[in-house]
Amino acid sequence: MNWLTNYVKPKLRDLVRPKEIPDNLWHKCTNCGQMIFHRDLDKNHQVCQHCGHHMRLTVTKRLELMFDDGEYTRAELPEVPSDPLKFSDRRKYKDRIKESNAKTKETDALIVAHGKMGGQNVVVAAFNFAYMGGSMGTAVGEGLVAASKLAIVQDAALIVVPASGGARMQEGILSLMQMARTTIGVERVKEAGLPYIVVLTDPTTGGVSASFAMLGDVAIAESGAVIGFAGRRVIEQTIREQLPDDFQTAEYLYEHGMVDMVVRRHELRPTLIKVLSLLRNTKPAADVVELQTSGEDTASEEADNINDIPPPPDIRRPDGAPIEEVASEEDKSKDEEKPAE
Repeated sequence: MNWLTNYVKPKLRDLVRPKEIPDNLWHKCTNCGQMIFHRDLDKNHQVCQHCGHHMRLTVTKRLELMFDDGEYTRAELPEVPSDPLKFSDRRKYKDRIKESNAKTKETDALIVAHGKMGGQNVVVAAFNFAYMGGSMGTAVGEGLVAASKLAIVQDAALIVVPASGGARMQEGILSLMQMARTTIGVERVKEAGLPYIVVLTDPTTGGVSASFAMLGDVAIAESGAVIGFAGRRVIEQTIREQLPDDFQTAEYLYEHGMVDMVVRRHELRPTLIKVLSLLRNTKPAADVVELQTSGEDTASEEADNINDIPPPPDIRRPDGAPIEEVASEEDKSKDEEKPAE
C-alpha cells in the first residue's frame, strides 16, 4: 500500500487541488472597467483596446518605444545629497528613499538617455512616476541640467517626458529652486539653436508644469493626460464653482491653445520623428542648381513675352464710337479753332 499513499495519492491531490492564478494576469481599465489580459495590454503599449484609454507606461518601456530599435545609452547623472534637510514626517525621508530605491531599482525619479530617433541624435529625459510620484528634488534638477549640457555637447535635440506630481516637499525650498535651474538649462539649449520638445504625459502637475514642462518649442501631449498646476478639488474649493468634466485634460488644453498637439501613444514616435526632421533639416533635400542663361536668350524671351501680351479691348463710348477716333476728331477741331499766327 505504500505505492498508493506515496505515489498515487499525491498525484490525485495535485489534480484536484485548485491552481493558484497570479494577480497580475488581468488588468482592469480605469476608464471603461473592462478586464484586459496582461499580454494584450503590453502589446498595445498600455492602451485599452476597448475604449482607447491611455494607462501609465513605465519609464523603461517608454524609452524603448521612443528610440530606434529600442536601443539607447543611459547617461550617468551627478550625485547629490540624498537628505539635505534631514527631513522627517511620519517616516524619515531617508527611509522613503530606500524604499523607492528597492521598489524601482533606480536612484531617483529621472532617467537621462541618448541615442537615435529617426536617425537623428536625441537626448531624452524621462520621469519615473513609480519613484515617489515622479516628484522633483535636487537630483531631478541636476539630472535635467546634465541632460541639457549633454544635448549641447552632442548637438542633439532635447526631449523631456514629464510624469510628476510636482516638487518634492521633503526637500523644501531646495526643490523649488530646481524650477529656476531647469529653466536656465532649457534656455541654454535654445541659445545653442537646438530643438527642445516636451511630451506631456499623465500626470504633469505642480512645480514641474510651472517650469520646464511648459517651455518647449513644441508641446506634445498624450491623449487623456492630466496637465495642470493645482488640483481640481483645490481649484473648485477656491473659486466655489463646478469645473468642466474634461478640465485639465490634454484635449481641454489643446482647445484652449496651451499645447500644440494631442497624440495617441501609437503615433508618438512617428510624430516626434516628423517634428525633429522639420526642425533640424532646414536645408533643401537636394542641391539647388542655378539656371545659366545668355543675354541673347534673355532678350528673345522678353520679346516673346511682349508678343504674347494680348491687345487692349475695344473700348467704346456710350454713343458707340471708339475712344481713339473720338479723341482724334476732337484734336482736329481744336487745331482748326486756333488763330493763325
